[in-house]
Amino acid sequence: MPSRRQAFTLVEMLVAMSLSSILIAMVAMMSLFCSRSLAAMANYSELETQSRAALDLMTSEIRQTTSLSSYTPTDLTFLYTNGFSLRYYYNQGAKELVRSCNGQSKTLLKECDFVQFSIFQRNVTNQTFNCVPTTNIANCKLVQINWVCSRSIIGAKLNTESVQSAKVVIRNR
Repeated sequence: MPSRRQAFTLVEMLVAMSLSSILIAMVAMMSLFCSRSLAAMANYSELETQSRAALDLMTSEIRQTTSLSSYTPTDLTFLYTNGFSLRYYYNQGAKELVRSCNGQSKTLLKECDFVQFSIFQRNVTNQTFNCVPTTNIANCKLVQINWVCSRSIIGAKLNTESVQSAKVVIRNR
């Protein structure tokens, strides 16, 4: 009588291979999801840091200017008491927010989808405490800054926030 060798049957092998294939696919999907989430959090953190640094710089510099000398919704130029000019503008082609002072330019934000400036008078409207919009740069005492930045991760676009916004008062005016 020949000795029986113990081995897996064909059915057992097929079941084991299908279960291990499902398990490997689940692990691969989970690692892809985790790596994408980690990359999104890293991008969010980096964009938020850059937005905060740009906003802090713009706030401190705009507060020290004496007046607004020119305005469009994507371009602001201010004057200092020493005669120097300070300009912030949105380069739509490069998707950058740029600071220019004394002939030197510096990119504050990259990958900006939207930048808009608005100007206001300082006095508030009745009972609402909202500032009065103006189109006359001579009446401008307050500047509002809005932007949206985003990055692509594996083909999907992820925003930092819907809008990054601040109102800055020109103190020396």
